Amino acid sequence: MAKPKHTLFTVARAPGHRGRGVLRGHGIAFPVALGRAGIAANKREGDGGTPRGRFRLLRLWWRGDRMPRPRTALPLRRIERDDAWCEDASDRRYNHPVRLAPGTPGDRLWRDDHLYDLIIELGHNTRPRISGRGSAVFIHLAREGFLPTAGCVALRSDDLRRLLPRLRKNAVIEIR
Repeated sequence: MAKPKHTLFTVARAPGHRGRGVLRGHGIAFPVALGRAGIAANKREGDGGTPRGRFRLLRLWWRGDRMPRPRTALPLRRIERDDAWCEDASDRRYNHPVRLAPGTPGDRLWRDDHLYDLIIELGHNTRPRISGRGSAVFIHLAREGFLPTAGCVALRSDDLRRLLPRLRKNAVIEIR
């Protein structure tokens, strides 16, 4: 039997809850928070939808000042104070990580809350990258009360930590 080309995880909406779902795969099932607009087939910047589709898990970003290096096969990048994400659809760096000087506005990855202590970067709107079709779509930590996200997939801290060792460089997430 041929070895699978990738490890597949799926996210599906929970019945009766637009902003909640379940992540399944590799012997696990975890509740997740989704975007406030639910799963969107036609994702747009700022619409609050979690994009429908199949996406590669590109790398794990983590706050090294708050925790040790996580165990995962994904490529790793430590979050620094000036790390941010370009969400400006008119900028040539749209949907890419950027460095921002102190006081410059932008979606900073270094946050006072713990939502971005662990971030899995998804390959959404990367090849080709289309201006206005959504940026900064991550898997990250959920808010208290499992409140909806701005368009990401969010897990409880313990669940995300249990997921990380199961991820491979060829892991894929399908959001349906």
